[in-house]
Amino acid sequence: MVFGCFFQSGFSQVGINTSTPMSTLDINGNLTIKEIGIINTNVAGSAVFNGGPSGSATPINDGVYISLTPTSGNQEFILPNAVNVPGRIYILRNISNSVTAQIYTFGGNFFSKDSSTLTSSPLNMPPNAILKTVIVVSDGANWTYFF
Repeated sequence: MVFGCFFQSGFSQVGINTSTPMSTLDINGNLTIKEIGIINTNVAGSAVFNGGPSGSATPINDGVYISLTPTSGNQEFILPNAVNVPGRIYILRNISNSVTAQIYTFGGNFFSKDSSTLTSSPLNMPPNAILKTVIVVSDGANWTYFF
């Protein structure tokens, strides 16, 4: 009886619409990302993404581009624990013209892109000012936000 074992280690690159990928994932074309919170007649199940009431924030756990619709008394949203989703990126936009969206997290702190001082929770996203749209990125411990 003969037993054999074969192990191959290599560097793999995947190319989409290219025969010579230059990165781990190389896309030669447009990229579409999952969006949540906008009613789109072309997308089954699309709907408004409403906030939750005080103490019952609406979880943000799906999608990449998320349109938040806070309403009076229902303006809270909550990100996952940054420890559990290292490298996760969300693009958040408050689409209300009158209500501030409040962003909390199940774990980790908020840090502005250019600061080592934490931002107190909640992260407030006003309806018509800086922070109406933010990108948040988990570093595996905390959330860094860009505006």
